[in-house]
Amino acid sequence: MALLKSGKVVIVLAGRYAGKKAVVVKTFDEGSDDKHFSHVLIAGIARGPRKVTRAMSKKKVEKRSKCMKPFVKYINVRHVFPTRYTVDMDMKKAVDEANLVDEERKVETKKGLKKVFEDRYLNQKSVTSEKKAAGSSYFFQKLSF
Repeated sequence: MALLKSGKVVIVLAGRYAGKKAVVVKTFDEGSDDKHFSHVLIAGIARGPRKVTRAMSKKKVEKRSKCMKPFVKYINVRHVFPTRYTVDMDMKKAVDEANLVDEERKVETKKGLKKVFEDRYLNQKSVTSEKKAAGSSYFFQKLSF
């Protein structure tokens, strides 16, 4: 799949996290030993940050930004919808495939992922290119149609 490269923002179409945004971490075009279909490893936001207004103090903004809940999942390629946006978050360091087998290590991976998402959400202005900044801001917005 040429469309689903690492860092691409996708929308999950099926399952528990349907309608949620995620970022592609790794693609498996030919499948693997246990999954004989093309699939992707995605990391996304199950519950996004709360609304922030200009009148709120920095402390309150930071507190409302910390309520993100991440998820990590292998999903069939047909169950994700690629968007035109990409983000430059380093997901490969945050999500290790070996850690997803054991439940305790998966929880630790999610905690690390939450920290990565929070850092990017609070420091969106420091993104290098304008295209990546647009992808980052789109990723953290609630999906509206």
